[in-house]
Amino acid sequence: MDRKKIEQVIDAHNGEASALIEILLDIQNEFHWLPGEALEMISEKLQIPLSRIQHTATFYRAFSLVPKGRHEINVCMGTACHVRGAPRVLEVVQQIVGIEPGETDAEMKFSLDTVNCLGCCAIGPVMEIDEQHLGKLVPAKTAELLKNYD
Repeated sequence: MDRKKIEQVIDAHNGEASALIEILLDIQNEFHWLPGEALEMISEKLQIPLSRIQHTATFYRAFSLVPKGRHEINVCMGTACHVRGAPRVLEVVQQIVGIEPGETDAEMKFSLDTVNCLGCCAIGPVMEIDEQHLGKLVPAKTAELLKNYD
């Protein structure tokens, strides 16, 4: 873990305790997860109890306390997407990346999750890869899109 990078993130927010969520988001974006050592550094530098930081990190779904892959895939399983074929899209994703929802592959290339809604029901079924929304998916299109990620 790059301690210097974590210090830079904290310093970029002027070491303000009120910037805790922003600091956690920046570290999450940098490392694809929140290492325990990073949480301890934040606690020390911001004078916030570690328990409060852990509570915040576990409360919000955006944060992960386990390593995530370079590419984070979220497949919408909400009603609109489900009736338009999201279960078939999810099957294709699972076959190609070789993991189940909630897992990360051994090469740390992909993490896969399902979500209840991505907020773009009109273009369902929808999958999000690295915060890019991909809609009107069918199994063949899904397979083709996944080939673009290394």
